[in-house]
Amino acid sequence: MGKLQEFDITFTNNKVVYGPGESISGTVKIKTANSLQYKAIKVNCQGSCGISNKVNDSSWTLEEQYFNSTLSVADKGTLAAGEHSFPFQFLIPVAAPTSFEGPFGKVAYRVRAAIDTPRFSKDYKAQRGFYLLNLLNLNEVPDIEDLSYAVITKKFSYLLVKTGTLMLKAHSDMKGYIPGQVIKLATEIHNKSGKDTGCVLASLIQKVTYRTKRPVYDWRTIAEVEGAGVKAGKHAEWREQIIVPPLPQSALAGCSLIDIDYFIQVSLKSPEAVVTLPIYIGNIALNLSPSRPIPSSSANIALGATGVTPSAPPAEEELEEGLCAGGVASEEIPTKSHSQQDPSGQPVTMSPSAFSHAPGAALPPNHRRPNASAPLFCVSTGATIPFFTEGEVTPIPTSCSLILPPEYSSWEYPHEPPPTYEESCSSADTSFNSRQ
Repeated sequence: MGKLQEFDITFTNNKVVYGPGESISGTVKIKTANSLQYKAIKVNCQGSCGISNKVNDSSWTLEEQYFNSTLSVADKGTLAAGEHSFPFQFLIPVAAPTSFEGPFGKVAYRVRAAIDTPRFSKDYKAQRGFYLLNLLNLNEVPDIEDLSYAVITKKFSYLLVKTGTLMLKAHSDMKGYIPGQVIKLATEIHNKSGKDTGCVLASLIQKVTYRTKRPVYDWRTIAEVEGAGVKAGKHAEWREQIIVPPLPQSALAGCSLIDIDYFIQVSLKSPEAVVTLPIYIGNIALNLSPSRPIPSSSANIALGATGVTPSAPPAEEELEEGLCAGGVASEEIPTKSHSQQDPSGQPVTMSPSAFSHAPGAALPPNHRRPNASAPLFCVSTGATIPFFTEGEVTPIPTSCSLILPPEYSSWEYPHEPPPTYEESCSSADTSFNSRQ
C-alpha cells in the first residue's frame, strides 16, 4: 500500500444487515507511515442489480441501480503520519430490494472509500459490502389464506389395446411459510386401470427468473420425497412433510430483473402426471388467529371448492364418481425415501441458526438472542441472503454458484424427528406454527 499502512471501512456496531429506510453509518480508518497529500477523500454508497445470460459472468447484460450517493469527508489537504478517522452516514431508500446472489445475477450493496491523490500519484480505494433484508410479511400477500390445491385426470393406454384413467390430487396445508416451518402435503391417487402406477414424487422447487432479453430460468430442487406406487384399481392416500430450509424469500420486491418463485410439484412417473402447488416463502409467518384458522388437513376437499383452481379439468364422469369410487376404502402409500433424512434413514436434525427470523417474532424457548447488538446473521448455501441467527456470526459471501439446500446431517435441533402428519394436525404443541 506504499505510504498507507491501513485503509479500511467499519460499520457502526459492526452491523452488516440493514433494512429499507434505515441509516447506514460507519468510519473510514486511515493509517499512514508518512505524510500523504490528497485532493479529496470520498465515500460512496451504492445498491444495484446485474444479470447475465452466462453463469458467473460479471459483465452484466442488464443492470439497474437503486441508489448511488457520494459524500466528500475531506477536501484538498495533507494527511500527517499516523491514524485518521472520517465518519460517514447514508440513508437507504425504502424501496430497495433484498440482497441476493445467484449464478446469473445478483442484488448487491457496498460502501466504497477513495483517496484522490495529486497527478501522477497513486489513488487508494477500499470497499466493504453489506446486506439488505426487505422483510416479506406473508400476512400481506393476497389470498394467502387459501389452500394451494390442484387436481388432474389422466387417460392413458397400456398393453397396446387397454386404456385406463388416473386421478391425481394434492394440496398443502397453507400457501405461505417461513424457514423452519413444516409443509404438510396430502396427496390422493385413484388408479382406475389394470396397471400399477410408478412411484409418486413430491418436490419443493425454486424457480429463479433472470429477465434478460431472452429470460434465463434457473430451477432448483430443494427437497424431495418419494412414495411407492398405487396398485391397479386402488385408491390411495399419501401424507408427507417437508421442512422449509433457509431460502431467499419469494419475489424480490423493488427488483425488476430477478424473480423468485416456489412451488410443490407432485408427479407420477408412470403414467406421467404432474400437479403443481404454488407457495410463498417469507420472513414473517402467517398470523393464524382464531378468526383465521389453519386450513383443514383432511384430503376430503370438494373438487368445486371456492378459490380452487385445478391444474387440468377432470372429466365429467370422474367428478360424478369422486375419488373414493363410491366408498372404496383407500390405502396408505408408504414413503420410500426423503432427502431430509440421512443415508441411514434416520430423521435429520436441525439447528435454529439455520432458520431465518424476522425481528420481533417469537423465538423458540431457550433460544433467545444472547446479544442484541451482535451481527445476528448467516447466509444460506449458494445465495448471499441474510438470515438472523443465534450468537455472533461473521458474514461469508457465497462461493458456490448453485442455490442448494443446506447440509442437514450436521445440524443439532430438534433432537427428535419431526412429528407425523397426524400428530401435527391433532396437536398444536407439536407444530412449528404454534411457536410463531
